[in-house]
Amino acid sequence: MGQLVILGYIALGGAFGACSRYLVSELCVYLLGKGFPYGTLAVNVVGSAIMGLLMAALQNEMISASPWRFIIGLGFLGALTTFSTFSMDNVLLMQQGAFFKMGLNVFLNVFLSISAAWVGFHLLIKN
Repeated sequence: MGQLVILGYIALGGAFGACSRYLVSELCVYLLGKGFPYGTLAVNVVGSAIMGLLMAALQNEMISASPWRFIIGLGFLGALTTFSTFSMDNVLLMQQGAFFKMGLNVFLNVFLSISAAWVGFHLLIKN
């Protein structure tokens, strides 16, 4: 498979991931308000669950690595989840003196995202 084809797959997945991230963030603000970075938390947890599902599906040969690892793993999930936004959310909370919210955000993103990846992986893994 050529590098341009791979880049095309990543770009395709990335476009959907970026749009999904925007829509999830806007939905979270609409439903839950701006008092906590719910959108970042939501995309990190959902993205981690999808990554777990993807890795299990690849390991169990339920889907082929090409093109799905490029489209979903690198493109879609790369654009959907973002550590830079997570970091900036926490810097802003710190600057506001909202240290409890910042700590809660760090804990929830790390714990729930790792848990979601584990659950996603084990939903498809063959024993």
